[in-house]
Amino acid sequence: MNGARRDFRIAGLVEAPEFLFSAPPGELMPDDSRFAVIWMNHSALAAAYDMDGAFNEALLSLTRGAETQAVLRAADRILEPYGGLGAYGLKDQISNRFITEEIAGLVVTSRVVPPVFLAVAAFLLNIVVSRMIRAEREQIGLLKAFGYTSFEVGLHYFKFIMAIAVGGAMLGCLFGVIGGRSLATVYQIYYKFPFLVFRVDPAAFVTGVAASVLAAAAGGILVLRGVFTLTPAVAMRAAAPADYSRAAAMGGILRTLLDQPSRMVLRRIAREPLRTLLAVIGIAAGMAISVAMVNVTAAFDITVERNFTLVDRSDVTLAFIEPLPDRVIHDLRRIAGVIEVEPFRSVPAVLRNGPQSYRGGISGLVAEPRLNRAVGADLAPLPIREDGVLLGSALAELLGVAPGDRLEIEVREGRRPVIEVTVAGVAETLIGSPAYMRIEALNRALKEPGRVSGAWLRIDAAQSGEIFRKLRGMPAVAGVTVATEARAALEKVMDSGAGAVRYLMTAIAAVITFGIVYNSARIAFAERARDLASLRAIGFTRAEAAFVLLGELAVIILLALPIGAVLGYFMGEAVSAGFSTDLYRVPALFVPEGYGAAAAAVLLAGMVSGWLVKRDVDRLDLVATLKARE
Repeated sequence: MNGARRDFRIAGLVEAPEFLFSAPPGELMPDDSRFAVIWMNHSALAAAYDMDGAFNEALLSLTRGAETQAVLRAADRILEPYGGLGAYGLKDQISNRFITEEIAGLVVTSRVVPPVFLAVAAFLLNIVVSRMIRAEREQIGLLKAFGYTSFEVGLHYFKFIMAIAVGGAMLGCLFGVIGGRSLATVYQIYYKFPFLVFRVDPAAFVTGVAASVLAAAAGGILVLRGVFTLTPAVAMRAAAPADYSRAAAMGGILRTLLDQPSRMVLRRIAREPLRTLLAVIGIAAGMAISVAMVNVTAAFDITVERNFTLVDRSDVTLAFIEPLPDRVIHDLRRIAGVIEVEPFRSVPAVLRNGPQSYRGGISGLVAEPRLNRAVGADLAPLPIREDGVLLGSALAELLGVAPGDRLEIEVREGRRPVIEVTVAGVAETLIGSPAYMRIEALNRALKEPGRVSGAWLRIDAAQSGEIFRKLRGMPAVAGVTVATEARAALEKVMDSGAGAVRYLMTAIAAVITFGIVYNSARIAFAERARDLASLRAIGFTRAEAAFVLLGELAVIILLALPIGAVLGYFMGEAVSAGFSTDLYRVPALFVPEGYGAAAAAVLLAGMVSGWLVKRDVDRLDLVATLKARE
């Protein structure tokens, strides 16, 4: 404290709302193992710093109906002679801001991701019901011949759809309660809430059930039109024979290249192109979900990797208690084991573009930074220009500015100048919403030449212990951030809260993908059981009969893979936007490993589904299957 070491007795453990989120100096993410907030008696603390009667923070409680901005302006006028850094409202308070951003991330995720899953589920239900109606057309005609109306028959199938939708919605509500309780526990640990009660909101159940039922109804009602158009006379007749004309032209060529079972597979696909297309789209949609979620998961990891390899390449970050003369940089370079030192100047500021404003800070960097850089969309380092400000992509989007626009910056430190600068460029930012200026230009605007707020260091790992000991013993050093520790803290944040939802969504995507592939295989088997039995009766082996069925599934899966990859790219952009917040940006990246993993998942689902269906083919009762239908 104030350059001296003191021993204290821990009197108790406390919490306060303004420190629900507490990060070390110079960092964005909390780490309880390295940073803590300590409360002391005011007079004892003032005596330790020889500042009796002084304070550096005040919390104001406003009366009902008070105008917040007017109160803030009045507080600024009172504190301006004493070097006040600027009053701000609750929405800009750090803990409130981080928690609000986290909640906003959950809200966006809940609005972007579930509709994607529900749309695929509705499409899958559409295929199931349409094939069911085709398979039961004779029974539908018989019911109508006995006097049942189209509405009554259609209502029967609609009840079947509703049974699936309501059953799935109830199961989803149960899992939602379990997931909500788990998430509340995570937030209570991560944020310093004294307690966090999970409360079941009836409106959430109503919304979830209604969305599920409406999606299922939308997927099924379009198919039920076929029930109304079928007349008893048409429905009770056998379906029209398949059109073989499309496959006739291929006969001569295929006969020389393929064996008979392979030709049967291709003829089946050529005879019913619409059914094949729907099956391809269904499997492609399942793969697209897997691609999107695997890519988002990989994008989280890539975000962390790029931030600590391309942007922040330092080993240690120092934050000083107050801006110091730049000669301190020479002192740091003289420490044994320090390889490189790069200074920076950081000041709080409010950035304004007309009605748009953002309360953040300006970072002053050297002309061509090496240890902490701004990078462009191509990830190439950007020089820090003398004549403007470089904004992070998230901040530029928030303020609605582009390169060449003018921006007003109200510095909230020192003489608190208000400067107008040109937006020199936009940097691709992954963490936070930074704004960069040349350190000399920033100090010149502040009329404080040669001042630095901290420094980035590259050190010899073999001497890190001694270096850390010296740095942490310096009275002017407010915080020492080790890159590896900061990275671990960031990964913990991204694996908690809204970021953890991606794992759940990935698991659901895998289940849906397998369900679509297996469903396609089961429906194909149900439709062709009689044909397969006929093939067995005329001499086909079990393996050949199974090949005729599973070969079609294999072709459909292979056709679906490239379509699913393309759909997955666009779906990944939407999901990435849903997971991105002001704290971190999740880029929509092309991750070859993600596409490979999703394709492998589809192929694995195809093999497992094929194995399960082949067992049924092998167990096929030829006599029972070939009997005339009653």
